[in-house]
Amino acid sequence: MIDILSLVFIILSIPLLWSGLLNLCYIPLSLVFELRRLRRRPQPDETTPLVSVVVPAYNEGRVIIACVESILACSYPNKEIILVNDGSTDDTLAHMRRFSNRKNVIIVDKPNGGKASALNAGLAHARGEFVFCVDADGIFTEDTIPAMLRAFDSPYVGAVCGSDAPVNLDRPQTHLAAIQTHVGAGFVRRALALIGCLPIVSGNIGAFRRSALVRTGGFRHGLLGEDLELTWRMHRAGYDVQFAPDALVLAEVPSTIRGLWKQRVRWARGFLQTAWLHRDMIGNPRFGPIGPFLALNFFNMVVVPTLQLSALASLLALLLSGAAPVGWTPLGILVWVGLFQTFAIALFALVLDRAWHHAHYLYAVIFWLPYSFLLSLAMMRAIYLELRRAEQRWNKLERVGIGRPIAAAPGSRMTQRLEPLSGAHTMALRSMRLEVWMAYARHLALHGSSQASKALSMVIERVRRYRSRI
Repeated sequence: MIDILSLVFIILSIPLLWSGLLNLCYIPLSLVFELRRLRRRPQPDETTPLVSVVVPAYNEGRVIIACVESILACSYPNKEIILVNDGSTDDTLAHMRRFSNRKNVIIVDKPNGGKASALNAGLAHARGEFVFCVDADGIFTEDTIPAMLRAFDSPYVGAVCGSDAPVNLDRPQTHLAAIQTHVGAGFVRRALALIGCLPIVSGNIGAFRRSALVRTGGFRHGLLGEDLELTWRMHRAGYDVQFAPDALVLAEVPSTIRGLWKQRVRWARGFLQTAWLHRDMIGNPRFGPIGPFLALNFFNMVVVPTLQLSALASLLALLLSGAAPVGWTPLGILVWVGLFQTFAIALFALVLDRAWHHAHYLYAVIFWLPYSFLLSLAMMRAIYLELRRAEQRWNKLERVGIGRPIAAAPGSRMTQRLEPLSGAHTMALRSMRLEVWMAYARHLALHGSSQASKALSMVIERVRRYRSRI
């Protein structure tokens, strides 16, 4: 009986091992991408085309101020910001109206209609040659917009995906998210962009050529993965989708299991909906390399989770039968090879992103296996909900808030300032690159007095001294 169960487990694990080995193929591709990028040194460009930054928001009162301030502080001069309030029930609209006196800020207030509806409302007011779509919790650095524009190095590039970095690094779950960001957003996107197979322009930070949006249409309503679906439509229209690793946006990641579960179920449903809409693209070479890749992607996203859960069931049966789960058995070899491969790829991704400051988070790789089972369960849940045609909602994260508005002291000249939450403040200080922290710190004080500016300068100087000792 044990021999039969072992055989079943090994058969089910072969596709899983193959899926993991596929990541090894991304290593040379990502290296070539990085070498080409370093070889092409950015040339000074005298032109500054108008950029429209669309920020949809639903109940984002905790984070919207820091987001808008960071975009305004970005070094790129020719930009407009379109803030779309999608029927928020909190103070989001009131915080947006604080920027109504800025000539390059447009505020759109509409009834709640979902994220795609809010994005399209923003696109209707956009005048820029390039349109950026950004989540309301994102924090730009000074070079985010220029770095994104540099990736539009050909008229055939219709969209560019930026890079994001978690800011709430205060627990093992978010430490794992930081490592996964380097692997998924840094390592894998480099490889896929090189071969023209980047399947998504992330909603966190994505940019589109306006002419490409006009040709392909805006965001499709009624989907949970509007950013994914639009990216596939860009590929269908023959546009190239590129990746800009230097275009960094800081954002929150789920810090609870419940928040992570809701996010991953939503993403999985979005993938299933997009795959069904564009099922003729999957495996079809007529659409170029993206067609065969989508077949592989569908296998990894939908089939592999089913096999993984089946393998887990057979593993539990083996344990109940008294078989050893690890050791120098075929069972144990699969476990140890998978763990070593995951650690090696995570380390390689950190090297690619030059993220030495996150090396101490590598311990979180040990949580990758239970995390992958959680993703498999999320996909199963998503399949069930789609078969039931369950209701769709924004279902967004509950924000912790990189900073939150607090009232000024009586008699103070400071009209409002941002109080940083202790977790995000401390972990940002300890783990981020200095230039990112400095950009983050600048947005914690809004229209402050001279005393507030002096205090902020002291913080920055202390951070500079702290980083110089590392």
